[in-house]
Amino acid sequence: MDRVLVTGASGFVAKHVIGELLRAGYAVRGTVRGQGKVPGIWAAVAALAPGEEANLELVAADLLDDHGWADAMQGISAVMHVAAAIVAVEPKDPAEVVRPAVEGTERVLAFAAAAGIKRVVMTSSIATVGYGLGHERGVRRYTEADFTNLDGMRQSWAYCIGKTRAERAAWTFAEQHGLELTTIHPGAILGPATDADTSISLGLVTGLLDGTTPAMARIGFAISDVRDVAAMHLAALEKPESVGQRYLCTGPFMRFEQVADVLRRAYPDYPVTSKIVPDWIIRLLAAFGGSVRQVINDVGNEKHFDGSKGEALLGRPYRSVEDAILSAAESGIRFGLVKALHA
Repeated sequence: MDRVLVTGASGFVAKHVIGELLRAGYAVRGTVRGQGKVPGIWAAVAALAPGEEANLELVAADLLDDHGWADAMQGISAVMHVAAAIVAVEPKDPAEVVRPAVEGTERVLAFAAAAGIKRVVMTSSIATVGYGLGHERGVRRYTEADFTNLDGMRQSWAYCIGKTRAERAAWTFAEQHGLELTTIHPGAILGPATDADTSISLGLVTGLLDGTTPAMARIGFAISDVRDVAAMHLAALEKPESVGQRYLCTGPFMRFEQVADVLRRAYPDYPVTSKIVPDWIIRLLAAFGGSVRQVINDVGNEKHFDGSKGEALLGRPYRSVEDAILSAAESGIRFGLVKALHA
């Protein structure tokens, strides 16, 4: 039985990746920073790969510390580098997000190479594809051939900086050390959760559903179902043609108000957000940082990411965006992440 290392095992995507691997017959070793989120990982395995608990091992390792990584790589046939630092509010110090992304990626790849591991599948993002390329208004279509230009961005965005620098570093390291690298690029990741510790992306849905998001920016995003993202990681691992390739894992572009419409139809009794904030207010607020700074680069434009190459790798159509949205909403309600309706 091949053993695959999955970094950041407590993350929303990583839990689904672990489930995919276990169901496919792999043994998995997952890395965690501490014990606090370990129960959620076991809950995910029980939900996604029941009966496979004996084939999962969890070990301690931190992206910013060498300790534990050499041992974590022993007996491993491939690495899935899924770990990432994601924050809801733009940090005052970008290094809070950028350092784990870049140094963490370099650390994981260095220890993998030292252990003789060749195969690496890395979770990247549309953030490394469609930014800083002169698109400030109108519609534009992006493919895997596009690469974010950090120097051309309207406003700095720590997550985008970290992901882009990390991916650049990964491709450089892979070329220099003969690693067989594949990168997967989802958009806003929705879909079902296995426990209450989900992702910031699900907050897009839960905040709209219960009205705790008071108003919506006039922007949209490519939606990815977490089940498709996890399945694409497995497909990349098992298909040799994916080596050296980038794959967008993205469904159709949807505006915030379209997501709200889907929720409103499915949950007519909930106070789904309806107010829309004008672009000029978003631009003004972005000057002060906070969560608005993370979307300012999308104001005034419409970005479509061509996920057809990834869909071909997956070997089936993506799940519908409505399924991704509604399964996220159902999870939010089930795990108490949505404000309860008044009786």
